[in-house]
Amino acid sequence: MYLQPARLAGTVRDLIEGKIELKDYINNQCDRIEEFDPEIQALLPEPGRRERLLREAESLQNIYPNPKSRPPLYGALVGIKDVYRVDGFSTRANSRLDPEEFAGPEADCVRLLRQAGALVLGKTVTTEFAYFEPGPTRNPHNINYTPGGSSSGSAAAVAAGFSPLTLGTQTIGSINRPAAYCGVIGFKPSYNRILTEGLLHFSRSADHVGCFTQDVEGMILAAEVLCYNWQEISVTYQPVLGVPRGRYLEQQASPEGLKSFYEQLNILREAGYLIKEVTLLDDIEDITYWHTKLISVEMAIEHENLFSRYADLYRPRTAELIKEGQTVSEQELAEARRKQKDLREYLESSMWEQGVSLWIAPAAPGPAPEGIQSTGDPGMNLPWTNAGLPTVTVPAGRTDNGLPLGLQLVAPFMGDELLLFWAEWIAEVFDKYQAYSV
Repeated sequence: MYLQPARLAGTVRDLIEGKIELKDYINNQCDRIEEFDPEIQALLPEPGRRERLLREAESLQNIYPNPKSRPPLYGALVGIKDVYRVDGFSTRANSRLDPEEFAGPEADCVRLLRQAGALVLGKTVTTEFAYFEPGPTRNPHNINYTPGGSSSGSAAAVAAGFSPLTLGTQTIGSINRPAAYCGVIGFKPSYNRILTEGLLHFSRSADHVGCFTQDVEGMILAAEVLCYNWQEISVTYQPVLGVPRGRYLEQQASPEGLKSFYEQLNILREAGYLIKEVTLLDDIEDITYWHTKLISVEMAIEHENLFSRYADLYRPRTAELIKEGQTVSEQELAEARRKQKDLREYLESSMWEQGVSLWIAPAAPGPAPEGIQSTGDPGMNLPWTNAGLPTVTVPAGRTDNGLPLGLQLVAPFMGDELLLFWAEWIAEVFDKYQAYSV
């Protein structure tokens, strides 16, 4: 009931060529949102959404009457996580603070999407200031389960077919984890590969702009628009996949998650992929400790003025992180940033030494937890985010109760093009396997 195909690449092709009439597309999407979003709650309410979009569609059609001149995301309805400034929309970040406190110019990444012909569907629900205090969004696969966080609304909107493309952010695991829980593609590029101006920052040393789609082909289309200096590539050889064995994997993944991960590895081996097991990230507790130090102090810096005036309006977990950050010294902050650099160098040097093209790991400890009081554990994503390496989650099967599972792929820094190129191959392996096993 709550799931609907909405593949970005095919949708845009049909809109550009006129196989789908833009106004019909908008009306159909708005009908679906009006029927199902009261249950999913992926989008923030907007009176007059349909009328606004129809006006914008007419303007877009007048600018690009000739299909041959239409831009790459012509007519695509894009959901924007409510931590980005968007002209015509207030920015709340799921906070009780006055949105005027967050007013400012439109985010650069939103501007790029508009220039590419996309129409802003609306704001998507987030956790408070992109941390752990959840919003009301539910998982379209089963509304009794979390969609993950903090990009909860963005992941759920894509899974439910409301939007073929949404923007999210990741500071720990807020793209890769909800993508896994919602059974969609979640791409976190290399640190700073997408412009962050106009974002309400959580942690400037760890914040990444990223996206959700239902198809890797569509994600590549979005990356070509959003990522700085994107290069078209083509290779003919399969990547060598490295499994990070040790405390990172064995202690953080759940028994169900580990069992599913080993099954996924067997499927890839049968498809001809070479997989190497490498002892890696046995110091995951230390990495987590310093990443938490880093994001807490940078969150405290971002909110220094607002928290001093409105501390009573912050929800408990957010306030606790800010207070923790206020106790971190400048020396500790400098050490946390140094450790980021060291971790990136270590992970990349391990790849070269072991002949690994991509690291591969579960995108979450297991399937989505029941209930919406928790957004789940981002531990499987944390070290890659800390190091600023590009990551993508691809759907990779389901649990016995029907919830989706995701596989996380990690490339070297600025290896985003190869990451998505190979991700399309790997996603196809699991698509074919699932189709065969049904």
